Amino acid sequence: MADADVLPYEFTDLADTMQSYNKDLQKLLQNKQEEARERGLELKEGVYHASLDPRKPTVAPPPEDIPPHLNFSPLENALEALTKSAERYKTAFNKAEESGFPGSDKRLAALNQKLLEHERRLTDPAGLPRRPWYRHLIYAPGVYTGYGPKTMPGIREAIEQRRWQEADTEIARVAKVLENEAALIDSAASDLDALSK
Repeated sequence: MADADVLPYEFTDLADTMQSYNKDLQKLLQNKQEEARERGLELKEGVYHASLDPRKPTVAPPPEDIPPHLNFSPLENALEALTKSAERYKTAFNKAEESGFPGSDKRLAALNQKLLEHERRLTDPAGLPRRPWYRHLIYAPGVYTGYGPKTMPGIREAIEQRRWQEADTEIARVAKVLENEAALIDSAASDLDALSK
């Protein structure tokens, strides 16, 4: 990377990874909904009462409300924009690379400086709920996982903790940082296109 004219970042992998995280989150919500439905059915049918051992009395778990459907549309729209930007950047990078990255050192340095900003676009100064010191909205250690990472932690932990309003808010926040990332990648692609002309 130190000798590269333009930092060799690959954003299509980033876009694909973000898509997989979105699918994981939707699957997590679906599993929570199915678990709540199953528990409700078991309580209604008396499964816990039927399996009760009189020598070891236990109490049936309380019924859970079925989790609501969350609005993942902002996140899906941001991911679509990120995917398009990443593809555009890849095309522009390949074209500029074939022509030897023509342009002044000053223009290349400005492009590289812009590319260095891409990871910072995935942060928010407000940080994560109840942990403002973690500002990255895509990766952070989990609350109960030690240093084990959580992906899109604000959304994931809100779903796990059944904080539905917070989950909707976090979906919008993550969508915003991904839109900002897509805008930066588009801008870098435009700079590469300008180099090739």
